[in-house]
Amino acid sequence: MSIAITIAKRIAFNQQQSFSRFIIRLSIAATALSVAAMIMTLAFVNGFEKTVSEKVFSFWGHVRVQHYSNAKNLISEETPIDKNDTVLRIISQQLFFRSVQAFATKSAVLEKNKEIEGVLFKGVEANYDSVTFRQFLKQGRWLHFGDSSYAKEIIVSMPMAKALQIAVNDTIKIHFISQDASIANAARKLVVVGIFNTGIEEYDKIFAVGDLRLIQRLNNWQPNQIGGYEILMSDYSKMNAFNAQLKDQLPTEWLSRTIKETYPNIFDWLNVQDTNKYVVFIIMGIVAIINLVTCLLILVLERTRMIGILKAIGATNTAIQEIFLYYASFISLAGIGLGLLIGVGLCLLQQSTHFIHMDEALYYVAYAPIHIIWWQVATVCLVAAVVCFLALIIPTLIVKNIKPVKAIQFR
Repeated sequence: MSIAITIAKRIAFNQQQSFSRFIIRLSIAATALSVAAMIMTLAFVNGFEKTVSEKVFSFWGHVRVQHYSNAKNLISEETPIDKNDTVLRIISQQLFFRSVQAFATKSAVLEKNKEIEGVLFKGVEANYDSVTFRQFLKQGRWLHFGDSSYAKEIIVSMPMAKALQIAVNDTIKIHFISQDASIANAARKLVVVGIFNTGIEEYDKIFAVGDLRLIQRLNNWQPNQIGGYEILMSDYSKMNAFNAQLKDQLPTEWLSRTIKETYPNIFDWLNVQDTNKYVVFIIMGIVAIINLVTCLLILVLERTRMIGILKAIGATNTAIQEIFLYYASFISLAGIGLGLLIGVGLCLLQQSTHFIHMDEALYYVAYAPIHIIWWQVATVCLVAAVVCFLALIIPTLIVKNIKPVKAIQFR
């Protein structure tokens, strides 16, 4: 073990009470707070992005394929596309493809006890991936399709159920709206078998879910005609590349669009959280650096006599600088380690207890979601250690200006 490390350890673990010990504890606390804040910020932002994105993807998939329209968004499909084995093969051959399912939507009005609410009725098939949707079911069950012409069942949202005072197993009347005068305002009676709530207002105030065959029947479509396909991927981060490649291979009358293009407001909000993350990182980094630099300046000044004695017996400036760098490194590593324990500990506590609650109407979630990515935690600790070490070099430069004679006389 080098002399510099030995002296640094004796200074660092000296139990004598002094003003510098208070400063050291303050610096450790500030560093720990900064590291813990950065770890928690990462976990919260990752949690928001993962949870809200999965809600959107679970309802609509990652990429939608429909008949080309200049303003295709949430409008009901008046022009169908035919199920196409060639297109399905193209879709299934793309990298990160997981599954594909057909859908169609149609504007409608729900009526119950002379109260009405407008909805966009989403029709799905029996092979629809209901597992991802079931997490949003608060009451009732998923649709039973059967062998009849269409399932006379519907799933409505919780806000819609409250507005119309609908309960599971109630029968409601639904009036479908169409540009075709011959089928305009067609009404059907459907049984409410489930009530869902995603926490995303754009969905919960608009959508109801039922049988795709009902839309085909109302629109006079053939059994192989649908509104479009929704595609689920195994890695949503590759969504843009997936969509770009798919666009080049689809027929010209087909439109491919990512869900981020369909709901830009939700994903723009998530991007704002990323910006906030970087702001927190900068502020916490500055706090930690200022505290550590100030701490080391005080430690150097407090040990002026020791520096003078070491110089008098032949110690070089570099050797003395090493002593204080090791000394300060003990402090910064203690702060980083404590911050790691606090940050990860609070994140795990939030994961298990959900003690931080949120307004779901504003944030799309009922409690602060946590998603810990361990390589990010390791990176925060490593970068914090490197930045702190580099910042600590600055105050050690004072050592070069200390004269042995004056330092020994220093009180």
